[in-house]
Amino acid sequence: MEIIKISILGLCAVLLSFFLKETKPEYGVFVTMTAGLCILALAVGKMQYLFDSLNQIRSYLPMDAAFLSTLIKMVGISYIGQFASGICTDAGYSSVGTQIELFARLAILVLSMPVLLALLETIQGIIG
Repeated sequence: MEIIKISILGLCAVLLSFFLKETKPEYGVFVTMTAGLCILALAVGKMQYLFDSLNQIRSYLPMDAAFLSTLIKMVGISYIGQFASGICTDAGYSSVGTQIELFARLAILVLSMPVLLALLETIQGIIG
């Protein structure tokens, strides 16, 4: 039921920003940014459960802890990049938002290279 609370918070922020657009448009950006930060803070509370679940999965499967750390970094980069891009787009700077998204994608690609190389080495060990 938390999704309902978060959705209502987001919708109220958008409506308030919409009404402020006519009188004080600069405040609309602050309202949406504040709502976004509040929602992000609520999402951080869910991260402990996610980390516990990932550690439990790691105990079941024989995998290197670096892979799990890389996965968590990728998720963090995607969330932060999307959040920052959304704020820039809402503020009217969509070109900056697009550049943030591009950088986030490239950062995830760079992080995934060691995992891909390890996978290829494993496949080569099985085949060869």
